[in-house]
Amino acid sequence: MARSCLSIILAAGEGTRMKSSKSKVLHAVAGLEMIRHVARAARDAGSDRVGVVVGRDGEAVEAAVRQDIADVATYPQTERLGTAHAVLAARAGLAEGCDDVLVLFGDTPLIRPQTLARARAALADGAEICVVGFRPTNPTGYGRLIEADSELIAIREEKDASEAERAVDFCNAGVMAFAGARALDMLDAIGNDNAKGEYYLTDLVEIARRAGRSVKAIEADADEVLGVNSRLELAAVEALWQSARRRKAMLDGVTLMDPASVFFAHDTQIAADAFVEPNVVFGPGVTVAAGAVIHAFSHIEGAAIGEGASIGPFARLRPGTRLAENTKVGNFCEVKNAQFAAGAKVNHLSYVGDSIVGGKANIGAGTITCNYDGALKHVTEIGDGAFIGSNSALVAPVRIGHGAYIGTGSVVTEDVPDGALAIARGRQVTKPDRGRQITERNAAAKAKSAAKRPDPA
Repeated sequence: MARSCLSIILAAGEGTRMKSSKSKVLHAVAGLEMIRHVARAARDAGSDRVGVVVGRDGEAVEAAVRQDIADVATYPQTERLGTAHAVLAARAGLAEGCDDVLVLFGDTPLIRPQTLARARAALADGAEICVVGFRPTNPTGYGRLIEADSELIAIREEKDASEAERAVDFCNAGVMAFAGARALDMLDAIGNDNAKGEYYLTDLVEIARRAGRSVKAIEADADEVLGVNSRLELAAVEALWQSARRRKAMLDGVTLMDPASVFFAHDTQIAADAFVEPNVVFGPGVTVAAGAVIHAFSHIEGAAIGEGASIGPFARLRPGTRLAENTKVGNFCEVKNAQFAAGAKVNHLSYVGDSIVGGKANIGAGTITCNYDGALKHVTEIGDGAFIGSNSALVAPVRIGHGAYIGTGSVVTEDVPDGALAIARGRQVTKPDRGRQITERNAAAKAKSAAKRPDPA
């Protein structure tokens, strides 16, 4: 759309019902702050600039949005005198001029860029204002959008509505688009002659109509305009987001054995023919290639999983994990900041951190890489085809050569050459008959102790 656009995101609310030490809009849905969901929707709808009206945690809110939007400005709102008053906090941004202005809310993270683009298209077609509406299951309490001849003629608050108007189920979502050329003039014309003495953005409809301008309304899905004011509502929005993401994954060819128990992050990328068992959590930064199997109760974050890989059950992949094709991370294993070449595997009850693991290397059960010395992290290198015996400790920095063998129970502190066998443990000592002697001695001591106890009768 070859039109300039300023999006103003209202994020100054106190959010007292969240009972939180941080701003409401910094709480996350699918691992991404709500304000960032909204900012991304604005960006993807073609906004050139984004202004955020902030209250508490203004610097943190700006820093969050700046991760997605380079041209962002923040405008503090010190008083709460209504939605129009909040928009006018961004007067400096409005004064710079633009074709379109979008007004959004930082606590509606499910808003879709397609909906915002439709609102902008109404402006391009000649409307002065476009209001986004929705049809809730129960419209009680919402302002009604009253239409006639394809025009929005009024936004009627329920207390002011007639019986016929209260029967209307098309309600105001609060999201609005209006022409930038006359934005400041219209906003400055809004008065506060009402019971609360506040300045309401909805008054723009009446102002535009008095000026003979066209006002339109478009309909959005009720779910996408849900606002979050409490932890309960945050959980409800999370559930809606997850449900939609699971559906998309399955339609794209991913098998989810128990969809309701799988949780995605906002940026999870999972290819067709991947297979996900129940109770799997994907944190941010995960890619899963075709044919990979994620077994039950695994937690994955910041990891790239190659084709045909097998993960879990009960595996944890932490940031920096890079697994090539046909690799395996078995049950109760943890991998962090490690690269596995094709065919490498770590079986069960092991920790591999800050490591480079060669192709077809085998890391036995109970192995750990000792990567941290109390101050710094160090790298363990395991060569192609190396075999690490169970219950071994590899003390980094250390290199295990290609095709090398590490004897079970070893504590390896020095590099092992290619093809070598390293055994780093105490030599076994066997004392004939000593086991029987110990058994007899223990039995005699137990009998003596029992004889000293008083008879319970």
